[in-house]
Amino acid sequence: MTTDFQTAREALGARLRELRAEAGLEGKELATRLGWQTSKVSRLQNGKQTPSRNDLTAWAHALDRPEVETELHGLLAGLDMKQRHRSWRRQLAGGHRGRQEIAVRQTEATSVIRGLEVSRIPGLFQTPEYARVIFDANAEFRQIPPTTEDAVEKRMRRQEALYDPEKTFHFLVCEAALYHRPCSADIMAEQLDRLYNLVGQPRIELGIIPFGAQLRRTAPHAFWIYDRRLVIVETISEELWLTGDDDVTLYERAWDWLSDSAEYGPPARRLIGRARASLDLS
Repeated sequence: MTTDFQTAREALGARLRELRAEAGLEGKELATRLGWQTSKVSRLQNGKQTPSRNDLTAWAHALDRPEVETELHGLLAGLDMKQRHRSWRRQLAGGHRGRQEIAVRQTEATSVIRGLEVSRIPGLFQTPEYARVIFDANAEFRQIPPTTEDAVEKRMRRQEALYDPEKTFHFLVCEAALYHRPCSADIMAEQLDRLYNLVGQPRIELGIIPFGAQLRRTAPHAFWIYDRRLVIVETISEELWLTGDDDVTLYERAWDWLSDSAEYGPPARRLIGRARASLDLS
C-alpha cells in the first residue's frame, strides 16, 4: 500500500468521522442505523478499510446528509494513485474541507517539501484572513458550497508542521505574488509581515524570485514536491499528481534552476518590505 494511498484514505476517514460527530451520533449508533458491525464504522473512520461507493452513499443518507454524497465519492476517487488528472469539480463538489484534509495528511507524511508559487502566497504561509479570502473567491468561482471556515481551520492546522523539527520546507515565491492582491490592503499588509518574519526561520528556506532576475527557465506554473515521491501541479480545471521518477526528476531540476535566481535572507526581506511599503493603507 503506498503512502499516498493511505494518506488519502485517512483523509476520507477523517471526513466520515467529522460528519458523524456533526450529526451527534456515536459510532455504535451509526452502525445500528446502517445495519453494520461497529468495527466496520471504526475501520472506515480510521482509514483502515477502503469504503465502496455504496458504503459512502449509505453513510450520507444515514446521517440525513444526502448532499455530501458527491463529495465523499470524489474523495474515494482520489484514492486511485494511478489517477494523474484529478478534476477540481469532483474533488470540491462538497466544498474545500475534504481536499484540505488531504493536504494536512500529505504534509504529515512528508519530511521535505519544496514548492514554487507564481502569483499567490503559499498555503503553508498564509494568514487566516488571507486564506479566508482565497477560499471564498474560489468557492464563488467554482460555484461550490462555501465551507470556508472549516477549510481555514484545516489550513492553519496544516501549518503546525512548520514547527516540526523532523520537517524542512524550501519555497520559492515569484515577486509578483507579493503584489498580486486578492484581498484588502490591510489583509495583504499582515500577510507580507508574516512572510517577512518567516525568512530565516529554522528549517524554512524562503526565496523570492525578483522581477528582473535572469532565469535559466521561466516559472510557468506553481508546483509542490513532496519528498521525492510526488509532485502536485494545479491548473484551473484539475490537479496533476505525478509520481513517476522521470516526472519528479524534471520538476526537481526546474526547482533547482529557479532557485539559482532567487534572493534569500536579508535581500528577500528587502523585496518583501518594498512590496509592503507600496500598499496604500490610508
